Amino acid sequence: MRKAVKTKEMNNAELILSGEGRIYHLNIHAEDIAPTILLVGDPQRVPVVSAHFDKVEFTAHKREFVTHTGYLGGKRISVVSTGIGPDNIDIVLNELDALFNIDFKQRAPKEVHTPLTFIRLGTSGSLQADIPVDSIVLSAFGLGMDNMLHSYKDSPKVRERAMEEAFISHTQWLMDKGHPYIVKGSEALLEKLYTPAVFKGITGTAPGFYAPQGRKLRLAPQDEQLNEKLASYTFEGHRITNMEMETAAIYGLSRLLGHQALSMNAIIANRPLGTFSADPGKAVEKLIQYALSIVTNDK
Repeated sequence: MRKAVKTKEMNNAELILSGEGRIYHLNIHAEDIAPTILLVGDPQRVPVVSAHFDKVEFTAHKREFVTHTGYLGGKRISVVSTGIGPDNIDIVLNELDALFNIDFKQRAPKEVHTPLTFIRLGTSGSLQADIPVDSIVLSAFGLGMDNMLHSYKDSPKVRERAMEEAFISHTQWLMDKGHPYIVKGSEALLEKLYTPAVFKGITGTAPGFYAPQGRKLRLAPQDEQLNEKLASYTFEGHRITNMEMETAAIYGLSRLLGHQALSMNAIIANRPLGTFSADPGKAVEKLIQYALSIVTNDK
């Protein structure tokens, strides 16, 4: 464990608590959450995950943020819904970190840092024709096409700058959209969760679902060849495998806050082939079972 850096007291508008001392958006106390946290986007997926627990000891629900905490195989685990997008990740990861690493009475960081483990269980679209629907992708890196992480002063310290510059050059990236960032996931978690049954690569994180992911309804994307450029990018053997809306933000904040994070996605669409899973729920259930069988191996 490392020593926290001393800072000035956080005022009521910075560290926002409910009248009962709960963290503002998640609406939970520190004792309500475990240090191993599964992150899902959809609030309705939380009970689907916790149905696998041997026991659920706590539940909470506020807005799109649902929390269940319980035990599986003797290990205490929480599952929390984030909603969609990097902005929601900014809320959830900061508030989960605050529950463990900020003294709410003193309104200052605790002297001893508590590291957390975040594992995202999400859904995603494949950018590679050879990664079929209903498969699982582990994210070795997160590619942020949003701007959230740039709001944090120390963000350059956790970014893969050479990969970023190669990506900008390859895609002829329009810098009006902001500087893309790339952050590595937890190598320890990747080693633990990877098997030959799954794929791994770079996961693109978009700030929206339609034009930011190359979709065209009534409005044309700024770059109609975006997905083809993403799919053809490689760097030192790494390729962009899939695209969603949370992974890079999770990786960036986890690295800055001193936590371990890995993203796992059930592939429910294959963008180059134009195919969609016949049973997305089954694909998600496969992902949940795969993750839980490995996560609970160490108590």
